[in-house]
Amino acid sequence: MVRRMSADAKMRAETGTSGGPDGETHFGFRTVREGEKAKLVHEVFAQVAERYDLMNDLMSGGLHRAWKQAMIDWLNPPRTPRPFHLIDVAGGTGDIAFRFLDRAGTGAQVTVCDINKHMLGIGRARAEAKAYEGRVKFACGDAETLPFPDRSFDAYTIAFGIRNVTHIEQALADARRVLKPGGRFLCLEFSHVAVPGLEEIYNAYSFAAIPRMGEWVTGDGAPYQYLVESIRRFPDQETFKRMIAQAGFGQVSYRNLTGGVAALHSGWRL
Repeated sequence: MVRRMSADAKMRAETGTSGGPDGETHFGFRTVREGEKAKLVHEVFAQVAERYDLMNDLMSGGLHRAWKQAMIDWLNPPRTPRPFHLIDVAGGTGDIAFRFLDRAGTGAQVTVCDINKHMLGIGRARAEAKAYEGRVKFACGDAETLPFPDRSFDAYTIAFGIRNVTHIEQALADARRVLKPGGRFLCLEFSHVAVPGLEEIYNAYSFAAIPRMGEWVTGDGAPYQYLVESIRRFPDQETFKRMIAQAGFGQVSYRNLTGGVAALHSGWRL
Protein backbone atom coordinates (compact mmCIF):
# COMPACT_ATOMS: atom_id res chain seq x y z
CA MET A 1 0.00 0.00 0.00
CA VAL A 2 1.32 3.45 -0.95
CA ARG A 3 1.99 5.71 2.03
CA ARG A 4 0.93 9.31 1.59
CA MET A 5 2.01 12.51 3.31
CA SER A 6 -0.04 14.18 5.98
CA ALA A 7 -1.65 17.47 4.99
CA ASP A 8 0.99 19.34 7.02
CA ALA A 9 3.84 17.46 5.36
CA LYS A 10 2.43 18.12 1.91
CA MET A 11 2.03 21.81 2.64
CA ARG A 12 5.62 22.15 3.82
CA ALA A 13 6.94 20.27 0.78
CA GLU A 14 4.95 22.48 -1.59
CA THR A 15 6.21 25.66 0.02
CA GLY A 16 9.79 24.42 0.16
CA THR A 17 10.02 24.77 3.95
CA SER A 18 12.86 22.66 5.35
CA GLY A 19 12.04 22.91 9.02
CA GLY A 20 8.98 22.88 11.23
CA PRO A 21 7.93 24.22 14.62
CA ASP A 22 10.37 24.23 17.54
CA GLY A 23 13.42 23.38 15.44
CA GLU A 24 11.93 20.29 13.82
CA THR A 25 12.42 18.99 10.30
CA HIS A 26 11.63 15.86 8.31
CA PHE A 27 13.58 12.66 7.85
CA GLY A 28 11.51 10.92 5.25
CA PHE A 29 8.00 10.89 6.70
CA ARG A 30 9.31 11.12 10.28
CA THR A 31 9.60 14.37 12.20
CA VAL A 32 12.98 14.82 13.92
CA ARG A 33 14.92 17.58 15.60
CA GLU A 34 16.91 19.65 13.11
CA GLY A 35 20.16 18.73 14.85
CA GLU A 36 19.46 15.03 14.35
CA LYS A 37 18.88 14.96 10.60
CA ALA A 38 22.49 15.24 9.41
CA LYS A 39 23.50 12.33 11.66
CA LEU A 40 20.61 10.18 10.43
CA VAL A 41 21.37 10.94 6.78
CA HIS A 42 25.06 10.17 7.40
CA GLU A 43 24.10 6.77 8.82
CA VAL A 44 21.95 6.01 5.77
CA PHE A 45 24.77 6.64 3.31
CA ALA A 46 27.37 4.90 5.46
CA GLN A 47 25.16 1.81 5.20
CA VAL A 48 24.65 1.96 1.45
CA ALA A 49 28.04 3.29 0.24
CA GLU A 50 29.48 -0.03 -0.93
CA ARG A 51 26.44 -0.83 -3.07
CA TYR A 52 25.32 2.71 -3.88
CA ASP A 53 25.95 2.66 -7.63
CA LEU A 54 24.61 -0.88 -8.02
CA MET A 55 21.41 0.11 -6.24
CA ASN A 56 21.06 3.20 -8.45
CA ASP A 57 21.16 0.91 -11.48
CA LEU A 58 18.59 -1.46 -10.01
CA MET A 59 16.22 1.20 -8.68
CA SER A 60 16.16 3.27 -11.87
CA GLY A 61 16.58 0.48 -14.38
CA GLY A 62 19.79 2.21 -15.44
CA LEU A 63 18.01 5.50 -16.16
CA HIS A 64 20.16 7.39 -13.65
CA ARG A 65 23.04 7.05 -16.11
CA ALA A 66 21.07 8.81 -18.84
CA TRP A 67 19.93 11.49 -16.38
CA LYS A 68 23.51 12.17 -15.27
CA GLN A 69 24.63 12.33 -18.88
CA ALA A 70 21.85 14.85 -19.54
CA MET A 71 23.27 16.93 -16.68
CA ILE A 72 26.73 16.96 -18.25
CA ASP A 73 25.23 17.70 -21.66
CA TRP A 74 23.41 20.76 -20.27
CA LEU A 75 26.51 21.90 -18.38
CA ASN A 76 28.44 21.60 -21.66
CA PRO A 77 31.91 22.04 -20.12
CA PRO A 78 34.57 23.65 -22.31
CA ARG A 79 36.67 21.19 -24.31
CA THR A 80 39.52 23.64 -24.70
CA PRO A 81 42.65 23.68 -22.47
CA ARG A 82 41.43 26.79 -20.61
CA PRO A 83 41.02 26.39 -16.82
CA PHE A 84 37.53 25.42 -15.62
CA HIS A 85 36.91 24.31 -12.05
CA LEU A 86 33.77 22.37 -11.10
CA ILE A 87 32.61 21.60 -7.59
CA ASP A 88 30.42 18.52 -7.37
CA VAL A 89 28.60 18.45 -4.03
CA ALA A 90 27.25 15.25 -2.44
CA GLY A 91 29.02 13.36 -5.22
CA GLY A 92 31.29 11.18 -3.11
CA THR A 93 31.47 8.17 -5.43
CA GLY A 94 32.67 10.39 -8.29
CA ASP A 95 29.98 9.53 -10.80
CA ILE A 96 29.35 13.12 -11.95
CA ALA A 97 32.99 14.15 -11.54
CA PHE A 98 34.32 11.44 -13.84
CA ARG A 99 31.67 12.09 -16.47
CA PHE A 100 32.65 15.76 -16.37
CA LEU A 101 36.37 14.99 -16.78
CA ASP A 102 35.67 12.61 -19.65
CA ARG A 103 33.85 15.41 -21.50
CA ALA A 104 35.89 18.50 -20.56
CA GLY A 105 39.18 19.76 -21.92
CA THR A 106 42.60 19.27 -20.34
CA GLY A 107 42.31 22.49 -18.31
CA ALA A 108 39.32 21.16 -16.38
CA GLN A 109 39.50 20.03 -12.79
CA VAL A 110 36.87 19.00 -10.28
CA THR A 111 36.54 19.08 -6.51
CA VAL A 112 34.19 16.47 -5.06
CA CYS A 113 32.72 17.51 -1.71
CA ASP A 114 30.66 15.09 0.37
CA ILE A 115 29.78 14.99 4.05
CA ASN A 116 30.13 11.20 4.15
CA LYS A 117 33.65 9.74 4.39
CA HIS A 118 32.44 6.29 3.31
CA MET A 119 31.18 7.68 0.00
CA LEU A 120 34.39 9.67 -0.49
CA GLY A 121 36.42 6.49 0.06
CA ILE A 122 34.59 4.83 -2.83
CA GLY A 123 35.26 7.88 -5.03
CA ARG A 124 38.97 8.02 -4.21
CA ALA A 125 39.40 4.34 -5.06
CA ARG A 126 37.59 4.82 -8.36
CA ALA A 127 39.68 7.90 -9.19
CA GLU A 128 42.89 5.95 -8.66
CA ALA A 129 41.63 3.13 -10.87
CA LYS A 130 40.70 5.62 -13.61
CA ALA A 131 44.06 7.46 -13.41
CA TYR A 132 42.52 10.90 -12.82
CA GLU A 133 45.38 11.94 -10.56
CA GLY A 134 45.90 15.69 -10.50
CA ARG A 135 42.48 16.50 -11.99
CA VAL A 136 40.15 15.54 -9.15
CA LYS A 137 40.27 16.35 -5.44
CA PHE A 138 38.08 15.01 -2.66
CA ALA A 139 37.00 17.00 0.38
CA CYS A 140 34.74 16.23 3.33
CA GLY A 141 32.25 19.02 3.91
CA ASP A 142 28.64 20.01 4.51
CA ALA A 143 26.61 21.40 1.58
CA GLU A 144 25.24 24.10 3.89
CA THR A 145 28.69 25.37 4.94
CA LEU A 146 31.15 24.42 2.20
CA PRO A 147 34.83 24.58 3.26
CA PHE A 148 35.90 26.80 0.34
CA PRO A 149 36.43 30.53 -0.18
CA ASP A 150 33.92 32.77 -1.91
CA ARG A 151 33.95 32.79 -5.72
CA SER A 152 36.12 29.68 -6.08
CA PHE A 153 34.38 27.69 -8.82
CA ASP A 154 33.16 28.08 -12.40
CA ALA A 155 30.30 25.61 -11.96
CA TYR A 156 28.47 23.76 -9.19
CA THR A 157 26.67 20.45 -9.59
CA ILE A 158 24.69 18.37 -7.12
CA ALA A 159 22.97 15.14 -8.11
CA PHE A 160 20.44 13.41 -5.84
CA GLY A 161 21.87 15.17 -2.80
CA ILE A 162 20.09 18.42 -2.06
CA ARG A 163 16.92 16.75 -0.78
CA ASN A 164 19.01 15.22 2.04
CA VAL A 165 20.24 18.50 3.53
CA THR A 166 18.52 19.94 6.59
CA HIS A 167 18.12 23.48 5.19
CA ILE A 168 17.77 23.55 1.40
CA GLU A 169 17.75 27.34 1.39
CA GLN A 170 21.13 27.46 3.14
CA ALA A 171 22.63 24.94 0.70
CA LEU A 172 21.47 27.10 -2.21
CA ALA A 173 22.92 30.22 -0.60
CA ASP A 174 26.28 28.53 -0.10
CA ALA A 175 26.23 27.25 -3.67
CA ARG A 176 25.94 30.85 -4.84
CA ARG A 177 28.66 31.97 -2.43
CA VAL A 178 31.33 29.60 -3.79
CA LEU A 179 30.53 30.29 -7.45
CA LYS A 180 32.33 32.96 -9.45
CA PRO A 181 30.11 35.68 -10.95
CA GLY A 182 28.57 34.15 -14.07
CA GLY A 183 29.10 30.66 -12.67
CA ARG A 184 26.60 27.88 -13.38
CA PHE A 185 24.44 26.00 -10.86
CA LEU A 186 22.98 22.64 -11.91
CA CYS A 187 20.91 20.32 -9.73
CA LEU A 188 19.68 16.85 -10.68
CA GLU A 189 17.05 15.55 -8.28
CA PHE A 190 14.08 13.23 -8.11
CA SER A 191 10.99 15.35 -8.58
CA HIS A 192 7.23 15.22 -9.10
CA VAL A 193 5.74 13.13 -11.89
CA ALA A 194 4.11 15.31 -14.54
CA VAL A 195 2.50 12.60 -16.72
CA PRO A 196 -1.10 11.57 -15.91
CA GLY A 197 -1.32 7.95 -14.83
CA LEU A 198 2.41 7.54 -14.30
CA GLU A 199 2.37 8.77 -10.70
CA GLU A 200 0.30 5.82 -9.42
CA ILE A 201 2.58 3.31 -11.11
CA TYR A 202 5.69 5.09 -9.87
CA ASN A 203 4.39 5.29 -6.28
CA ALA A 204 3.45 1.64 -6.22
CA TYR A 205 6.87 0.62 -7.54
CA SER A 206 8.77 2.96 -5.21
CA PHE A 207 7.14 1.95 -1.95
CA ALA A 208 6.68 -1.75 -2.69
CA ALA A 209 9.79 -2.68 -4.66
CA ILE A 210 12.67 -0.37 -3.75
CA PRO A 211 12.95 -1.11 0.02
CA ARG A 212 12.70 -4.85 -0.73
CA MET A 213 15.36 -4.50 -3.39
CA GLY A 214 17.59 -2.67 -0.92
CA GLU A 215 17.13 -5.39 1.66
CA TRP A 216 18.02 -8.05 -0.92
CA VAL A 217 21.18 -6.25 -2.12
CA THR A 218 22.45 -4.65 1.10
CA GLY A 219 20.71 -6.66 3.81
CA ASP A 220 18.71 -3.67 5.07
CA GLY A 221 15.70 -2.06 3.43
CA ALA A 222 15.34 0.81 5.93
CA PRO A 223 17.76 3.23 4.20
CA TYR A 224 15.83 2.80 0.97
CA GLN A 225 12.51 3.37 2.70
CA TYR A 226 13.97 6.72 3.82
CA LEU A 227 15.20 7.53 0.30
CA VAL A 228 11.76 6.84 -1.19
CA GLU A 229 10.07 8.99 1.45
CA SER A 230 12.60 11.82 1.05
CA ILE A 231 11.73 12.05 -2.63
CA ARG A 232 8.08 12.68 -1.75
CA ARG A 233 9.09 15.44 0.67
CA PHE A 234 11.10 17.37 -1.91
CA PRO A 235 9.50 20.52 -3.41
CA ASP A 236 7.94 20.27 -6.86
CA GLN A 237 9.63 21.70 -9.92
CA GLU A 238 8.08 25.17 -9.84
CA THR A 239 8.59 25.56 -6.09
CA PHE A 240 12.22 24.56 -6.30
CA LYS A 241 12.70 26.91 -9.26
CA ARG A 242 11.44 29.80 -7.07
CA MET A 243 13.77 28.78 -4.25
CA ILE A 244 16.78 28.89 -6.58
CA ALA A 245 15.77 32.34 -7.82
CA GLN A 246 15.25 33.55 -4.23
CA ALA A 247 18.80 32.41 -3.44
CA GLY A 248 20.09 34.98 -5.96
CA PHE A 249 20.42 32.97 -9.17
CA GLY A 250 19.27 34.29 -12.52
CA GLN A 251 17.88 32.68 -15.69
CA VAL A 252 16.51 29.81 -13.60
CA SER A 253 14.90 27.01 -15.59
CA TYR A 254 14.32 23.28 -15.41
CA ARG A 255 13.88 20.25 -17.61
CA ASN A 256 11.79 17.24 -16.69
CA LEU A 257 13.35 13.82 -17.22
CA THR A 258 11.29 10.65 -17.70
CA GLY A 259 8.02 12.46 -17.22
CA GLY A 260 9.15 14.31 -14.12
CA VAL A 261 10.48 11.31 -12.20
CA ALA A 262 13.64 13.41 -12.10
CA ALA A 263 14.32 17.02 -13.06
CA LEU A 264 17.31 19.17 -13.89
CA HIS A 265 17.33 22.72 -12.51
CA SER A 266 19.73 25.36 -13.82
CA GLY A 267 20.67 28.87 -12.70
CA TRP A 268 23.48 31.40 -13.07
CA ARG A 269 25.23 33.29 -10.30
CA LEU A 270 24.50 36.99 -10.73
